[in-house]
Amino acid sequence: MKKQIVLSGIQPSGIPTLGNYIGAIQNWVKLQAEYDTCLFLIVDLHAITTPQDPKQLTEQTYLSTALLLASGIDPKKSTIFVQSHVPAHSELGWLMTTQATMGELSRMTQFKDKSGNQKDSVGVGLFAYPTLMAADILLYNTHVVPTGDDQKQHVELARNLAQRFNTKYGKTFNVPTPLISKSGARIMSLDNPDQKMSKSSDREKSYILLTDSAELIRKKIMSATTDSGSTIEFDPNRKGLYNLLTIYKVLSGKTEAQIEKHFANQGYGVFKSELANLIIDTLMPIQKQVTKLMKDKSKLDRILKAGAKQANKLAQPNLQRAQKKLGLVVE
Repeated sequence: MKKQIVLSGIQPSGIPTLGNYIGAIQNWVKLQAEYDTCLFLIVDLHAITTPQDPKQLTEQTYLSTALLLASGIDPKKSTIFVQSHVPAHSELGWLMTTQATMGELSRMTQFKDKSGNQKDSVGVGLFAYPTLMAADILLYNTHVVPTGDDQKQHVELARNLAQRFNTKYGKTFNVPTPLISKSGARIMSLDNPDQKMSKSSDREKSYILLTDSAELIRKKIMSATTDSGSTIEFDPNRKGLYNLLTIYKVLSGKTEAQIEKHFANQGYGVFKSELANLIIDTLMPIQKQVTKLMKDKSKLDRILKAGAKQANKLAQPNLQRAQKKLGLVVE
């Protein structure tokens, strides 16, 4: 087992999608068996950089926790906690904000995408989001950050801020490395394979939520975009089919050659039906466990409290080290 620290987070601003499961959660389950220390946090402070319904945010925080547990994240092997339960995240977030430049943050692709032409009316939190994310990572001297390729830019900023701080004030932070899955890192929209599958989309048929019913999953897959071709093969230029085949590949564990052979001389209807069954078989046990956990929030509270206690123990010395390097008087 590698004696390194792994950290990643999930935002409770909506129900996670199949893309979140394949690109993140499923990989986290594997990583906890490979690394000595794994930290998985519910990033509620990031969620409020855009307007949230308070009651819904509370429920989504519990739901996100339940989904991680039901998917196989083991609190005996990994530390699961809520970002706001560890005050050091906010404190180091501010310190990192003082180290970043306006130019760096304004170049962040996610900010540009979400703000569009409304930059003057967008909240400062959305603009400063990357410095808090950098703090999340650097606070634990994280070595490895499993992330989607769309978040790689944020990890690069964390690397730059760590190096800048270390150069100015002496060795303080570990410089993290992004870990991007080779397969399934970016699952695309079911109805528009040029866009990433997103829970924030206003098109219900574009995504599969981890809580979708079997009937709804089947309906969405059967209506998913493919093309006018007749062969089932892994061709990145056939974006819709390629996206569906990628989902099948990751969930089945089969090779591309095995899948192409299996569906040789078969039509899209047969392939989509089998894919729907595969997704349903994957998600139904998770949903059953989530339902059970959501009825016992006291258990979720105990797990989150224990996780926050462990995270605080790891975070506080690193925060104080950074504060002292900046010349702040530490109690």
